[in-house]
Amino acid sequence: MDAVRLDKWLWAARFFKTRALATEAVAGGRVHLNGARVKPARDVRAGDTVAVNVGDVRWTVVVAALSDKRGPATVAVTLYSETPESVAGRERHAAERRLARPLGADLGERPTKQARRQLDALRRGQGQGRR
Repeated sequence: MDAVRLDKWLWAARFFKTRALATEAVAGGRVHLNGARVKPARDVRAGDTVAVNVGDVRWTVVVAALSDKRGPATVAVTLYSETPESVAGRERHAAERRLARPLGADLGERPTKQARRQLDALRRGQGQGRR
């Protein structure tokens, strides 16, 4: 086998859970082959560079082997080799996410039951004045 459809290869390499998701990602422009936006049916060959955006994570990999069947994760990892720049970028992004404050962290602690009832009473009182 000297070439495989891009969407099949992405599915076999376990970048996407289903082939339909892989096809949608390629058609949506989240996957580039050798620096160009391509269609899902484009053939991938060993040595090609594939850039994949999965969520917030960007992978840049070089195709090492071809497969059109999805196998175990240990086999899927052998289908590609990630570039050093991609590894560094993913690690940096993961560190930034760990250090970022979670949503709602700036709101303070949760109100007590008594404080919540006071807030609800205040809101009810304000809502009646507007009508």
